[in-house]
Amino acid sequence: MEKKVWYLEYEIQKNRPGLLGDISSLLGMLKINIVTINGIDEGRRGLLIKAEDNERIQRLESILNTMDTIKVIKLREPKLMDRLAVRHGRYIQRDADDKKTFRFVRDDLGVLVDFMAELMKQDGHKLIGIRGMPRVGKTESIVASSVCASKRWLFVSSTLLKQTIRNQLIEDEYSANNVFIIDGIVSTRRANERHWQLIREIMRMPTVKVIEHPDVFVQNTEYTMDDFDYIIELRNDPSEEITYDLVNHNNMFSAPDFGGFDF
Repeated sequence: MEKKVWYLEYEIQKNRPGLLGDISSLLGMLKINIVTINGIDEGRRGLLIKAEDNERIQRLESILNTMDTIKVIKLREPKLMDRLAVRHGRYIQRDADDKKTFRFVRDDLGVLVDFMAELMKQDGHKLIGIRGMPRVGKTESIVASSVCASKRWLFVSSTLLKQTIRNQLIEDEYSANNVFIIDGIVSTRRANERHWQLIREIMRMPTVKVIEHPDVFVQNTEYTMDDFDYIIELRNDPSEEITYDLVNHNNMFSAPDFGGFDF
């Protein structure tokens, strides 16, 4: 029988030498293998473990709940956030009110790339929005994530190297293995109807779409924030406010030069 992976997270109540050894010995007696272990925030540990059947996991949980040195926080089949927490040693910051919004700072680019790459590896339609001030690392993170996910990235609209506004795709670009990158400011303020026909076509495709400046995008289109599966916020530091003052003129995003919003 193939062993199943579980996620165990516990909080240390009484830290003493040999605590991890005791838990490792317990897992060994129950014939449960440790796949990965790491510290998760202060005073917590996370483990990916493998067991042949659910009964062993139930016995483990029962025994752990009798220990006064730890408190079991989670024991479940691992979710994406669990795997990333063990891999990087901490949980990704998530908005308390909007569960689909995740926050990063520039020092977290490695974690952000890993997170987006895992999303891009999933099959089917996925719409990701990314907010951030100029030159914070939005576009480079999207491209790096595509590479990590073994996906091909395509700029539908962008100002990364020069202003890009695509009006059509060539045959081999119609692939579910592609990641389509759209700059919400460029598309909504500079594009023509042929470009928008292409965007609508891409939005119907069962593939990953990443939209920079999603707030500007939805203000000027028929799409809404509810259409997004994930919203990512990237800042230089946690206190930075994400605004569009650099391109805001008379309450319209109509600045003549979008170069300041390359990323």
